[in-house]
Amino acid sequence: MSEYLPNVYTEFREKFPEVADNQDELAASIDQAGPLDDKTSRLVKLGIALGGQADGAVRSNVRKALKAGASREEVEHAILLGLTTRGFPATVAAWQWMNEVVDED
Repeated sequence: MSEYLPNVYTEFREKFPEVADNQDELAASIDQAGPLDDKTSRLVKLGIALGGQADGAVRSNVRKALKAGASREEVEHAILLGLTTRGFPATVAAWQWMNEVVDED
């Protein structure tokens, strides 16, 4: 899996390095605040991103979930679970974004 970073993300980090560093520290603190392992956390965050129809966050959490050991099938299942809560269009969009991420390599 590639370490792809969107241009807008790298540009934001360059423009506001202190804010980006603070965000990184907060994210790390939250990740360590509870009992969920990294893979489970990434799948949960993927579902949250799907619910918000956040293209970049879906893609990022697909990458991170796969890196944390989730299989493609587990990622697809996490996305499919959104169907009855968020609806068909949002779920299919997230599934498309996942496929684009997986096909990057």
